[in-house]
Amino acid sequence: MTATHHLWLPTPTDLTLLPDEIHVWRIELDQTEAQLQHLTTTLSSDEMARAERFYFPKHRQHFIAGRGILRTILGRYLDIKPSEVQFNYQHRGKPVLADSGLAFNLSHSQGLGLCAVNCTRQIGVDLEYIRPMSDLEALAKRFFLPREYEILRSLSPNQQQEVFFRYWTCKEAYLKATGDGLSQLEQIEVSLTPTEPAKLQITEDWSLFELVPANNYVAAVAVENFGWNLKCWQY
Repeated sequence: MTATHHLWLPTPTDLTLLPDEIHVWRIELDQTEAQLQHLTTTLSSDEMARAERFYFPKHRQHFIAGRGILRTILGRYLDIKPSEVQFNYQHRGKPVLADSGLAFNLSHSQGLGLCAVNCTRQIGVDLEYIRPMSDLEALAKRFFLPREYEILRSLSPNQQQEVFFRYWTCKEAYLKATGDGLSQLEQIEVSLTPTEPAKLQITEDWSLFELVPANNYVAAVAVENFGWNLKCWQY
């Protein structure tokens, strides 16, 4: 696997985001009842209404943890209380900060979340739990480009799973950064192999970072421009 097992460092007491930095936060979504109660107090009324709509308690708890911790993290950068963080929603419901130069994106899968933060540029993050997919080749044929599909087909079933999810996270991270929907999935070409890191085959200048935040997970961060310094924090 080519994605670097980045070191997830404990949060520094003096948290500074430099103009050339991307900060990626690893968030555990399985929180204790007491922590969930505390995080609930930081949510807005529309977030609470959304939380109530989840049918399964586990999904509700993960939503509260993800949103509450996101507010806590952003509040630290903005030097305000988590409850004071104001979101606007773009089309397709993507939250953005109402009035600050901070860009961020959040992704979660199973009990893990990732939040990517940047000062100036559009940013997207996607996280996937590697799981067996019965229709993996059919999905790849439908959503991937011919060259990507051929690479996938040439691999052993074991490698196929990982490579499928690497393609998926890279494409999805880029689409989340640009705000384009999944309908564009098959138009974004990614070049990667089991031994080479992924690159976006697009004309614009975009950086792509692959991460392995935990066993059986893959993730990718896409951000405009080159020359970024990536820092990984454990919340």
